[in-house]
Amino acid sequence: MLKIGSVELDVPFVQAALSGYSDLPMRRVARAYGAPYALNEVVLDKLVVQKGKKRKTILQVSEDDHPVGGQLIGANPDDFGPAAAAMAEAGYDVIDINFGCPVRKVLGRCRGGFLLSQPDTALSIVRRVYDAVGGRRPVTVKMRRGMRDDQESERNFFSILDGALDIGVAAVTVHGRTVKQRYVGPSDWTFIARVKHHVGDRIILGSGDLFSAEACVRMMRETGVDGVAIARGCIGNPWMFQECRALYRGEPLPPPPSIGEQRKAIALHFEEAINFYGEARAARNMRKFGIKFSEHHPHAVQVRDAFVRVSTADDFRNVLERWYDPTVDWPPVVRREGHGDLIAAGARP
Repeated sequence: MLKIGSVELDVPFVQAALSGYSDLPMRRVARAYGAPYALNEVVLDKLVVQKGKKRKTILQVSEDDHPVGGQLIGANPDDFGPAAAAMAEAGYDVIDINFGCPVRKVLGRCRGGFLLSQPDTALSIVRRVYDAVGGRRPVTVKMRRGMRDDQESERNFFSILDGALDIGVAAVTVHGRTVKQRYVGPSDWTFIARVKHHVGDRIILGSGDLFSAEACVRMMRETGVDGVAIARGCIGNPWMFQECRALYRGEPLPPPPSIGEQRKAIALHFEEAINFYGEARAARNMRKFGIKFSEHHPHAVQVRDAFVRVSTADDFRNVLERWYDPTVDWPPVVRREGHGDLIAAGARP
C-alpha cells in the first residue's frame, strides 16, 4: 500500500499529470484498467481563480474520479494559495505543485522547471499552498533532478526538496532528467535512488523511462522509491496498470492485448470523450490517443495513418470497424523485450 497523506492506494503505480492528455476521459479509462490514483493535467494557477469556462471545467470533479490530484503551475507565489484552496473546495483529493515542466514557453514565463533555479521562490510557493490547504488535503511536489547537470542545480534541488519536506508535503515525485534535457537521453535512476536514500522514510515517487510494467517494478527495486508516476508510458496503454498489478503480486506478465481487447479500450475512451466533449471535439481530441493506441496493433503504421486522417466521429468509428474487427485473422501481437512498445509478427494485409 502507498500512502500519500490521508490518501491510501492499494498499489504504488499512479497515472501522472500529462499536459493535454490526462483529462477526465483518460483518467476514467486508466481507473477501469487498474490505476488507483490519477492526476489531472497541469493547470495555470490564475485560471483556477479567474471567472470563465476554463475555471468551471477545472473545478468540475466527478464523483467517480477519486482519488484525483490537481496539479498547479505558475510563477507568482501569491496566486498559488487561492488556486489550491479552490481546487480543494471543488473536491480534488491532493494538490500537486509542478516544478518540472521543461517546455520552453513555460520556462520563459518563469514557471515549472524554471523554479528549480529559484529555491526561495519555489519554497514560498510550497508554503502558500500548504498554508491554504495543508490541514485538509495532502500537498505534493513534482520535480526534475535540476535545471541542468551541474553542482549548483543539484544544490538547488536538495534545498527545495528538504525545504518542501520540512514544510510538510506528503510526497515528492522525482523525474530523473534535468530540465535542459527535456525528454532527450536516459532518466538517471541512480539520482532517484540517492534522493530516496537521502529522505529515508519520506514518500518518494520515481518518474522517467517508465514504458513498461517491468520498468516500473524494476525502478522500485533498483531505487527503493515508494511508488512510480507513469506518464508517457500509459498514453494509449491503459493495460499497463493491469500489468503492473500482476507483476507486483508476483504473477506472470499478462499476454499483450488482443485486437478485441484493444477495440474495447479504445471504444471506452472514445465514449468517455464524447460524453465529456461532445462528438465533434471528441473526434479531434482522440486523434492523438488513437496514434498511441495504434502502436499496439499488428499493422501499426497503417492504423496510425488512419487515425491521423480522422476528423469526425464517424471517421473514428470507421477506423475501429476497419482495423479492430475481432473476427479478422490478424497477425499475433508480441511484446518487444525490455520495452513497453508492442510490435507485430506477420505480413502486411
